[in-house]
Amino acid sequence: MTLIKEKIEQARQILREYQIDCWLTFVRETQITPDPALQFLVDGDLTWHSALIVSQAGPAIAIVGAYDRKSVEDTGAYDEVIGYVQSIRPHLLKTITKLDPKSIAVNYSEDSEVCDGLTHGMFLTLNKMLSEIGFHDRIVSAEKIVSALRQRKTRWEVDRIRAAVEATEKIFDAVGKFIRPGRSEEEIAEFVRGEMSSAQLQPAWDPRMCPAVFTGPDTAEAHYGPTSRRVEPGHVVSMDFGVKVDGYCADLQRSWYVAEKKGASVPSDVQAGFDTIVEAIETARRCLKPGVKGIEVDRAARRVLADRGYDEFPHALGHQVGRFAHDGSALLGPEWEKYGNKPFEPIEAGMVFTLEPRLTVPGKGIVTVEEMVLVSEGSADYLSSPQQKLVLIES
Repeated sequence: MTLIKEKIEQARQILREYQIDCWLTFVRETQITPDPALQFLVDGDLTWHSALIVSQAGPAIAIVGAYDRKSVEDTGAYDEVIGYVQSIRPHLLKTITKLDPKSIAVNYSEDSEVCDGLTHGMFLTLNKMLSEIGFHDRIVSAEKIVSALRQRKTRWEVDRIRAAVEATEKIFDAVGKFIRPGRSEEEIAEFVRGEMSSAQLQPAWDPRMCPAVFTGPDTAEAHYGPTSRRVEPGHVVSMDFGVKVDGYCADLQRSWYVAEKKGASVPSDVQAGFDTIVEAIETARRCLKPGVKGIEVDRAARRVLADRGYDEFPHALGHQVGRFAHDGSALLGPEWEKYGNKPFEPIEAGMVFTLEPRLTVPGKGIVTVEEMVLVSEGSADYLSSPQQKLVLIES
């Protein structure tokens, strides 16, 4: 409940900052079609047509089905909670008429999936209702509001993310002792699931791919579940994994090298690749600060790889993390069409980002490390404990 109160007050401040009169989140049957912003506004799902209204200078008002009224009241975040039985229309129109906002921000966006929770059907329904009082032409996108609300993490949110990072790192430490030649990706993943179960933790994303484990060359490299492929001497083993604590995620990657024979050290090509990744992450971290655009941070990391003769990584350098492992609008990425305007959004204090370059060492596998950082007023600081050394797995 603390989070909802904090976020509604934060939303008021953001509305004042952007000079928007009110923010309206309009939903129904949210268990089937959830709006990503809903987690900041109520504790649980809503059933019938519901309107959650935060105004810049006035009250926060929730208009919900009669059976949802009590749970919304229990948040203690709304000045008024209106329950209805037959139709939301008269209550919504009366409330909007009374507030008389010159601008009504609703949750649609062309560029950001986390700001695009209003379905087309619900937009048409809302537009038709507001037309009855001549307010339909006051609708604007809530992208700036929702983006700012998600990315400006409160202390409460950062504490949960830190806890998720610490829990993830403990499991990484354990799995590093479990990896051995002959063990399959599936067996390693099952060990991680057992550690999560023992700690009563949930994966940060789809459990079929969390953890994602890759050993040796010619793997899927990312976004793929563990296979029966077995760890062999001379393989780089990498894992992408995170857990969720109190609704907040961690997203980290670590790499290991399996010695070719007993007493062997990490070969120079693997070590050089790992050192390049570590340098790229640190270079990006030093570049990441409020006011900088994500594309500049991404370029800084790519330049490190290019200077060492490596191909650039085929994805953005880093994404925001919060309620989802991939969260927020601003992105540390290149100017690629699929990313839209995200790489050009200015960085703000309170954002939590991953830094995750990767490179291929031919014949051995993918070297990748993923760290998490918190942007503060003048810098970005590690939330994770950076992997500075490539761990050697003895044969």
